[in-house]
Amino acid sequence: MVRVHPWRQNLFIKMKNLKFRNLVLIICILLISLKGVSQSKQLQSVNQIWMGYFNQSRLSNRWGTWTDLHVRTKQALVDNFSQSIVRLGLTYYANDVTKLTAGIAFVSIYPADSHKLITQPELRPWQQVQWHTKYGKKKMMQWFRLEERFRRKILNDSTLADGNDFNFRLRYNFWYDLPLTKKGIVPKGVSFVVNDEVQVNFGKQIILNYFDQNRFFAGLKYQVNEHSNVQFGYMNLFQQLAAGNKYRNIHAIRLFYFQNLDFRKKTLQTKG
Repeated sequence: MVRVHPWRQNLFIKMKNLKFRNLVLIICILLISLKGVSQSKQLQSVNQIWMGYFNQSRLSNRWGTWTDLHVRTKQALVDNFSQSIVRLGLTYYANDVTKLTAGIAFVSIYPADSHKLITQPELRPWQQVQWHTKYGKKKMMQWFRLEERFRRKILNDSTLADGNDFNFRLRYNFWYDLPLTKKGIVPKGVSFVVNDEVQVNFGKQIILNYFDQNRFFAGLKYQVNEHSNVQFGYMNLFQQLAAGNKYRNIHAIRLFYFQNLDFRKKTLQTKG
């Protein structure tokens, strides 16, 4: 019978225990990795066209109206429509550069993956504070907007359910206008425009996507006349969906038409 020296026996036991611990560690790493794969981020990238019309009309020294209309395509730029919005509001002018607006928006979310044969309606009351700042010939506009979103529930691909999903959404938007002509922002002048808006969700039904989306836009503005302009350029929208690990990255061509009318005088003026 071969006798094993005690220190060799202890070494053998330690190596055996080490191998066991390593095996357990490897199994744990594999399980964590598999879990990570199952919960990995899923990114959907699409191309769209966004078209919009904006009107801010000042009726008196203190009161005015807000209207904006939108239509957006689905994937591949011109493949059907994804959404339309009609937004109305009543504006209180604290002064010439600061405005408070409250209103309501009617949103139609056209057939999508979770409701392939029906349009999902959304009712969206909203409140906003907006202000303008001038830096020489350059201009900046900012706003904070609070929305209350009531989205009809979906029963299946072809049927709406009773009741609504609800959450709040807070939006911060800034828009910077850099004229490319020496005279500044004048009729028939061109400006370079940068715009960014970040949106966050909150409310009892928000669990995984407190961050909603960020919209970045860069393009050109053509000042049609004293009260109207057209903006055209590229927008990137990065959005976190309700599942938490699903994201949407939208590359959009954006075409917006803006009117700022002042009915206090016979001659229409640009305000902000």
